[in-house]
Amino acid sequence: GIIKNVKVYIATKRKVQVGDKMAGRHGNKGVVARIVPEADMPFLPDGTPVEICLNPLGVPSRMNVGQVLETHLGWACEVLGIKVATPVFDGISEEKVRNYLKDAGEDEKKRYLENIGKEEADEIKKLSVAKQEEYFQKVGAVNVASTGKATLYDGQTGEKFDQDVVVGYIYMMKLNHLVADKIHARAVGPYSLVTQQPLGGKAQYGGQRFGEMEVWALEAYGAAYTLQELLTVKSDDVVGRTKIYESLVKG
Repeated sequence: GIIKNVKVYIATKRKVQVGDKMAGRHGNKGVVARIVPEADMPFLPDGTPVEICLNPLGVPSRMNVGQVLETHLGWACEVLGIKVATPVFDGISEEKVRNYLKDAGEDEKKRYLENIGKEEADEIKKLSVAKQEEYFQKVGAVNVASTGKATLYDGQTGEKFDQDVVVGYIYMMKLNHLVADKIHARAVGPYSLVTQQPLGGKAQYGGQRFGEMEVWALEAYGAAYTLQELLTVKSDDVVGRTKIYESLVKG
């Protein structure tokens, strides 16, 4: 018999991949849909690419506005080089966030003028306020606006997007639901003794659950044959499934 059991534990690094689950700090969880090269991401007027794009449809119905405030405040703080804490029930006012963003915009202008050389900077300072604004817009010196939105350019075509987009800094964390652990397929396998339907779950080498709503989808699409085999030979039609198995084995 067996005398000793040897267990080996291996630690591996897992890079984020399509299908992995990520979440912010406001219950705003979701699945990575696409990973593209940095060059293909939308970018700001000064050429900085964004790192992650979230679907705005994840906000209205769930009403977790915290994620939007975090985005605005995070950006303002990054530019101004400050740290903030907004405890529960003691959060920051919208007015304050707007002011921070305004200050951040002014900060960017100052930095730009410091970097271009004294003579040029003096020339710009002589211009009227409106003309200055126009100039800063043209050269892409300012990314932060008091609206919290920025002009973005399509990373693939280089064209400007029709509308301004909310850009900022947020925390995103990887949840322990990795697609590599979830991926699973089955041919023939164990069946439930009671219902004679395949068991469920990867651990039991089970089948994929084809629920009520999935059935409606096939009905609406008119996929009659697919639906038939799902409801019979791939489920609890014992005679039918043994016949199919037989024909596969015997060729």
